[in-house]
Amino acid sequence: MWTCWWLWPLVAVCAADQFLDQAKRIMQTTPVIDGHNDLPWQLLLRFNNELRQKDANLTSLTGTHTNIPKLKAGFVGGQFWSAYTPCDTQNKDAVKRTLEQIDVIHRMCQMYPETFQCVTSSQGIREAFRTGKVASLIGVEGGHSIDSSLGVLRALYHLGMRYLTLTHSCNTPWADNWLVDTGDHDAQSGGLSDDFGKSVVREMNRLGIIIDLAHVSVATMKAALNQSQAPVIFSHSSAFALCKHRRNVPDDVLQLVKQTGSLVMVNFYNDYVACKREANLSQVADHLDHIKKVAGAGAVGFGGDFDGVTRLPVGLEDVSKYPNLVAELLRRQWTEAEVRGALADNLLRVFEAVEQASNHAREPEEMPIEQNYLDSSCRTSYGYSAAPRLHLQPAALLASLTALLLGLRLL
Repeated sequence: MWTCWWLWPLVAVCAADQFLDQAKRIMQTTPVIDGHNDLPWQLLLRFNNELRQKDANLTSLTGTHTNIPKLKAGFVGGQFWSAYTPCDTQNKDAVKRTLEQIDVIHRMCQMYPETFQCVTSSQGIREAFRTGKVASLIGVEGGHSIDSSLGVLRALYHLGMRYLTLTHSCNTPWADNWLVDTGDHDAQSGGLSDDFGKSVVREMNRLGIIIDLAHVSVATMKAALNQSQAPVIFSHSSAFALCKHRRNVPDDVLQLVKQTGSLVMVNFYNDYVACKREANLSQVADHLDHIKKVAGAGAVGFGGDFDGVTRLPVGLEDVSKYPNLVAELLRRQWTEAEVRGALADNLLRVFEAVEQASNHAREPEEMPIEQNYLDSSCRTSYGYSAAPRLHLQPAALLASLTALLLGLRLL
C-alpha cells in the first residue's frame, strides 16, 4: 500500500471539491446574510460618496473586499450595510454624517437595481432571495449616531435603519463601550443607564429595531440581554474563549444568548479570530464551532466586517470566499440544516421575533435625556423645561428648590 502514497493528496483535493460543491448547492437556495459590511465607509473615504465617479463603479471597484462580482461569487443574498461615523463626531456632526451614510446606501440600491434591493423587513429579505438580488439593509454602527435623542432614533428607523449598535469604541451618555473592560475607558453607566439607556432599548423593541451588542462592554451586553423583550444580535463579534479580545463574547454571555434566542455573527478580523496579525479560515470555523457548542446551532451567523478591517484570514480575503467557509463547516460534519441556519435562517428567525415584539400602537418613549448628561459646548437647550422635576437629579432638584424658595423669601 505504501506505493500509493501519491494518491492521498488527490483524495484530499477531491474531498475538498465535494464539500465546496455541496456548499455552493446549499447557497444557491439559502444565500448568506452578512451582519456587517463597511463598504459605505470606503465609498466615503475614497470617493466622498460620489458614486458616479468612474473608479467608484461597483461592478469594477478595486482595492476593496466588496464589489458586485465578489458578492455574486460569494453567494451573498443579504447584507447589513454599515452606516458608520467615527466616535470623534460625537457631540458634533454625528447625526449629519450618519444621514449621509444612510443616503449612500439608498443610492447604491438606486444605481444598481439589478443587484441591490433595499429592504426593511424579514419578508423583504425573502423576496430579494426569490429575485436573486442582494437584500440591502441598514445597520447604524454606534449609539452616538442618535445624539442621545429618541426623536433621532425614530427618524433613523423611518429612513430604514433596522439595527443600532448601542456603542462603538466610545461611551455614550447612556451606555458603556468595550474599552471599559480593557481599562482604557472609565465606566459611566454601569452598562446601560437606568433611565435613558433602558428607554432606548424599550423604544427599539417598540419600533422593531434589532439591538446590536457588538462593541459594547460586558455589563452593557448583560443589561441589554436582560432588558430586551426581543432577541438581540452581535453583528460582528467572535468568541472570547478562543481569543481573549474584549470585542468578543464571553461564555457566560453566550449562555444568555442561548436563553434569549439571540445571535452571534462571527467577525473575521484576524485580531479577533486569533489575537494576532495572522489567522486562517480554519480558526474562524473554530469560533463558529465554539458558539454552536455553548449557545446552540441557532445562535451562529456570519458578520465578516469586510471593508472595515485591515487584516483578514487566509482563505477569507474578500466576500467571494464565503463558500470556502461553508465547505469547512460541512467538512466538520455540520448538518445541512445547521449550515442553512448560520447562512440565513438564524438571522431571519431573530428578525421575525423582533418584528413580532414590536408594537407601533403603543405610545412612544418621550422623556428626553437629562440635560446635564450632555456635552453642551456645541448644542442648544431648546425644549428643556425650567421645571426642575423633569430633568434634574435629586440633589440638583433640592438645590433648585432651595434657590427658588430663597428667591421668594420663604426661608
